[in-house]
Amino acid sequence: MALEIRTIDDGDLTPWVTAMRTGFLTAPTPDKEEVEVRAAGMDLARTQGAFDDGRCVGTFRSHPQRLTVPGGAQPAVNAITNVTVSPTHRRRGVLSRMMARDLAAAKERGDAAATLVAAEYPIYGRFGFGPATTSAAWEVHITRSALDRRYAGPECGGRVDFADGATVREHGPGLHERLRAQRHGVVDRTERWWRFATGDLPSPMGWKEPFHVLYRSPEGRVDGLLTYGVEDQWTAMQPENKAVVRDLIAVSPAAERALWHYLFSVDWITTVTTRDRAPDDLMPLLLPDPRAARLTTQADLLWLRPLDVPALLEARTYAAEGSLVLKVTDPDGYAAGRYLLEAGPEGAVCSATSRDADLTLGAGALGSLYLGDESAVRLVAAGSVTEERPGAAARADLLLRTPRRPWCPDIF
Repeated sequence: MALEIRTIDDGDLTPWVTAMRTGFLTAPTPDKEEVEVRAAGMDLARTQGAFDDGRCVGTFRSHPQRLTVPGGAQPAVNAITNVTVSPTHRRRGVLSRMMARDLAAAKERGDAAATLVAAEYPIYGRFGFGPATTSAAWEVHITRSALDRRYAGPECGGRVDFADGATVREHGPGLHERLRAQRHGVVDRTERWWRFATGDLPSPMGWKEPFHVLYRSPEGRVDGLLTYGVEDQWTAMQPENKAVVRDLIAVSPAAERALWHYLFSVDWITTVTTRDRAPDDLMPLLLPDPRAARLTTQADLLWLRPLDVPALLEARTYAAEGSLVLKVTDPDGYAAGRYLLEAGPEGAVCSATSRDADLTLGAGALGSLYLGDESAVRLVAAGSVTEERPGAAARADLLLRTPRRPWCPDIF
């Protein structure tokens, strides 16, 4: 039988989850509770399966997402996740067909872009995606940091207090929305996200209760949240515990400093590790000896695929006044065209034009440049972008680059 690509229904849920677990190399058979928990967070109208003689061999779904862009606007984008193809059905066009269906639907809805987190780098460039944010992971050796072990709390007059899951669910969502308003690259978190993070819903990935602490400003406002776990380890009756940061949200420099200093001062903790932090995180600069913080991972995280170039470019603000003509190539047609961008700190106007191009680039390269993390000059040197007019790449960088690098702290 020919492979069938279709939207799934309730009767397909268990085989669909089985195929997804197979693709991600986890134990293939889900229990009933996992299927029910996953189903509650899925829009079946945006969930596809590939079927061969009734067996599900490919999975794909998407959901609505809000992405903060430079300037604070939050255009609607199409977030793609749970993408698998069973190893028995590779190289048969399964992913291409599911992706084409989903992007066409996203374009029809009016989504400005599609996003995803790529488990494998080589796959998604051919579909017009480009890496748009960088994620960093750190390991901090507290004993080498030269920190004052007499630290007893924030000097700013604020305070740090433990919180339970219910308190985190009360304050966390609003705090995260405040972060999104000021940091581009951050995506929205649903109520389900907070319930999973605090143990209020059983996680398909398993869950161990962490520690939560809130930072309150001198005025009593919750401006920060830190969630961490601890790996217990002793050597020769000496504690060598490791704190693993799951989440740290701070909407003020005082909150960020207070939360890091709190964690670095906890007795018995000799090592702190993080994941999915900003590539320009302040944390190493808070240590008397920044060399105590070792960068263990720096890699792409959020990938972006333009679907509506004028809407996307008009959604953000720019570092300087200027104009640029971009010729965007896109074999799938969604972003293809020649566009005049007239931009500035207050916003932009972008429209189709017949003017000669300043830069020629693919949809994926535009996705990499859009949030300001990548350099057009660098992509020209790499051969990924063509500079049609001398100085155009430098002008693009002047417009597009941002003082702080974009950061997406969440895998979805």
